[in-house]
Amino acid sequence: MGRLRNLAQTFHEFATTHVEEPDVPAVADGDDGYAKSTKIALLLLKEEVNKPLRQFEDYLNEMRGILDVFGLENSPDYTSFSVWDGEFPMQELRRLLRRSAEQAGLSGTASIDASGFQRDQASSHYRNRVGYSFNAMKTTLLVDTESLAIMDAHFTTKKAYDGHIGLQVFRRNAEDLQALLADKMYSWADLREACRDASTRPVIKHCEQNALKKAHNARIDDEVYNQRSMSETVFAMLKDDGDEIRSRSWHGQFRELTRKCIVHNFAQPAS
Repeated sequence: MGRLRNLAQTFHEFATTHVEEPDVPAVADGDDGYAKSTKIALLLLKEEVNKPLRQFEDYLNEMRGILDVFGLENSPDYTSFSVWDGEFPMQELRRLLRRSAEQAGLSGTASIDASGFQRDQASSHYRNRVGYSFNAMKTTLLVDTESLAIMDAHFTTKKAYDGHIGLQVFRRNAEDLQALLADKMYSWADLREACRDASTRPVIKHCEQNALKKAHNARIDDEVYNQRSMSETVFAMLKDDGDEIRSRSWHGQFRELTRKCIVHNFAQPAS
């Protein structure tokens, strides 16, 4: 309870500094709405608790100490959380993710890797109706190897070359990277060239197609390259309570996973 209340307080303070009018009350008089900072913080708390919405509402109503953090008498109705989810676009969530990573600390060395989160929460009828092409959400994370903070995230439901994704993620974060670590799935000349143009050292394994590529791999500093495993460590943390996604729509799943990444950044120093 103490740890969860501390996290709730952290989420509330973080969300309050993010909004333009931090002094707005949690619930305005004569209004059924909630302050933007309260919505953000409660959505983050929902990902930490990791319960279905109806159960989350009951959970909050039993936790007076947590409600006091937000200045609430009762939990919002469970349907409110579904409505709030659509109010915050990915662009804003990415800004929140970036700020949470900066607060956790950035060392200048980051690792990039991908894994899948299961999309089987939705019924088979729904999946067929909306045209799910893959049962796993391919998730690519850029992780600071020292603080384990997630700097950026990329999601896709389709086949995509890791090198293309890596280049896109790198360009969004190039100014903060001194070294980029990746396995041979990201071995693409354009990505290496982009790193060098930005004065970032590409520590990326080559596909060993010939003796020259093998020689390049042999010259890689193993002590530096082995830090790449920090990405796998972070994925294991995110999947500690399972790798299923609760949201049904693909855009809802993108937002859900981004919020999980933000929560991870704050949960690390609090654990």
